[in-house]
This record gives sequence, structure tokens and C-alpha cells, in this order.
Amino acid sequence: QLEQTSKSIDSSAHMITTARVPADKPVRIAFSLNDSSDDASSENFPLAFPELDQQLQPLPPCHDSKESMQVYKQHCKIAEEYHEVKKEIALLEERKKELIARLEQAEKESMDAAQLAKEYAELTEENRTLKLAQTQCVEQLEKLRIQYQKRQGSS
Repeated sequence: QLEQTSKSIDSSAHMITTARVPADKPVRIAFSLNDSSDDASSENFPLAFPELDQQLQPLPPCHDSKESMQVYKQHCKIAEEYHEVKKEIALLEERKKELIARLEQAEKESMDAAQLAKEYAELTEENRTLKLAQTQCVEQLEKLRIQYQKRQGSS
């Protein structure tokens, strides 16, 4: 929203804030709409929005025309809204980067978990195979002992 303030150095002066405003602070524009017929050139209206491209800057109004002042105020309001939208876009792009990074991390962890699950399944199968082989070897050893003892007893 365009905020009008009654702060003015001189009642016939037109004042516009020109300091760079951080992106998280609202932009305030102050004007005095007195119908003065002084020689107001574009120097009295420095760039109201220095962060905007030159072609997007509000053009200085004709002080003798209320319609010109209205158009100027409307342009300032649109410029402020544009600034807010650009700020919001920047914040959303930053949030998007964060979410992409989190998604990539989650996908990596998911792949790691899938790899570990696959490895676990392979090791479990290998363990089962080895236990089966051990049981067969123990049985075979027992049979060989029995055969050896029979041979020892028959000799």
C-alpha cells in the first residue's frame, strides 16, 4: 500500500524517500500535494525506487495537474507492489532451492537405505547357505567318524 505522510520539510516541497530499503522493510513514499506553481523539475523527484530498472521508474509528475499527480502516485504504488512481488519471488526461489536440496538428500538416503536392504538380503542368503553347508559338513564328518571307528574296530 502507498502510505502518505504529512511529514514535509516545506509545505510546497515534494519529498520522496530515496534511501535503499532492505527487502524485508516496506517502502514508504512521502508527498505533499499542495498546488504550488514553483519550477519543479525532475531533480525534485529523484528515483523513488532505485532498485528498479530505469524504464520502470515512476516519471516525475506535472505539479499543476492533479491527474498527473494521481498517475504518479498510482505508478509509485505499482512500483512498490512490483518490489514486493520480486521480493516474494526471491524468497520462494530460495525456499525452492532448500526443498530441492532436502529432496535430493532424502532421495540419497532412500537409495542408501535401498542399497543397505539389498546388501542385507544378500548377506542373509549367504549366511543361510553357509549354515546349510556347515550342517552338511558336520553330518558328513559324523558319518566319516563312524566309518573310521568301524574300520578301527574291524581291524
